Amino acid sequence: MTAPIEVIEIRLAIHGGEPVRRKKFPTVSDASGRNIGEEELKELGEVIMSGKLNRVYGDKVKKFEQEFAGLFGVKHAIASTSGTAAIHVALGAIGVSPGDEVITSPISDMGTIIPVLFQGAIPVFSDLRRDHLTLNPDDLKKRITDKTYAIVPVHLFGMPADMDPIMEIAEEKGLYVIEDCAQAYLAEYKGRYVGTIGDMGAFSLQQSKHMTTGDGGMTITNNDELADYARLFADKGWDRSKGRRYVMLGMNYRMTELQGAVGLAQIKKVKWVVERRRKLADRLNNELADLADVLHLPIPPKNVKHSYWQYPILVNIEKLKISISDFSAALRAEGIPNSAGYIGEPLYLKTPLIDKKTFRRSAFPLMNPFNTREVSYYKGLCPDTEWILERLIVIPWNEYYTEDDVDDIAEAITKVVKYYLES
Repeated sequence: MTAPIEVIEIRLAIHGGEPVRRKKFPTVSDASGRNIGEEELKELGEVIMSGKLNRVYGDKVKKFEQEFAGLFGVKHAIASTSGTAAIHVALGAIGVSPGDEVITSPISDMGTIIPVLFQGAIPVFSDLRRDHLTLNPDDLKKRITDKTYAIVPVHLFGMPADMDPIMEIAEEKGLYVIEDCAQAYLAEYKGRYVGTIGDMGAFSLQQSKHMTTGDGGMTITNNDELADYARLFADKGWDRSKGRRYVMLGMNYRMTELQGAVGLAQIKKVKWVVERRRKLADRLNNELADLADVLHLPIPPKNVKHSYWQYPILVNIEKLKISISDFSAALRAEGIPNSAGYIGEPLYLKTPLIDKKTFRRSAFPLMNPFNTREVSYYKGLCPDTEWILERLIVIPWNEYYTEDDVDDIAEAITKVVKYYLES
């Protein structure tokens, strides 16, 4: 007589079952997930002993800029105080002015659009591709007006945007392209590093990025004229070759020698960081491959290399009959850190834009005499973007994960998916 087949019931941790994992993962928030140590201390010690903490008197930031430019194979790198500043430096260099429109992604950090607003320009949002979470060139073209001055594609989570059609549109319309590479160190598009394809590229050196100086930014370009304007903009518009002469309006975004010192040590490690993250992500992609009808994984197309700042997954909530917040909570209960929806709602639904609460006593530039048409942000502006955020789970990613860590993530995701499929 054949023995009956044993049916194993899945009991989620959120319902009182045993979690897949109890041990904490390495995190970018502390030393467990950051490659910071003796090399940084050596560089910092030299700065302290020199007494030169300002970049004007020291040489660490200058060397960091040179090595950063060398890493990406470009002529110029201009250091600043944050990724937000790096974008602002680029926008200031290309001359974005009040009344201009700048098209960008609705899913990003506020740091992408704060510089646009401070230049008196209007952020315009193009919808995203559902497959790669980057600008949809077809929608982008529809958003262009006679006021459009620049495009800022965001290489979200380390996935390169589809740059060929974006550059074709920009060339046809005479627009600048500033690449937001804050999350995309050494990501590649058809053999080229992102940040080297447009007119300028902007990078973040904030605590969580592939390489860090705590906070900091870098703007790169091959254009000599734009590089000159970028350096002026980052240094209060001060042309130091001509005494105390200010030749344009700029910001004080000078990186300190302390940040430059840490950057010099970090830049020697970033290739290992990116390659390690890719290897671990490939493992998770393979382990979750059988769930392709329920999960859309961050697998790059041919001729593209992802750099996996984080690991985003689109969940088929219709098939699982569950909200993304409930899926996130169930996965978290299994011991896997994650966030549902990343930024929650698109940038255009954030208070400063939808309620026109920009400056304390005015709604400039969203309401100003330079506008020739009403600026309006509303739910439904970018429907594919909103569809994405309702299905998006983001898992922190780290070069110090072990294969066992990745296996735990895969096991927990599989457990949660199978439970809801069978419920």
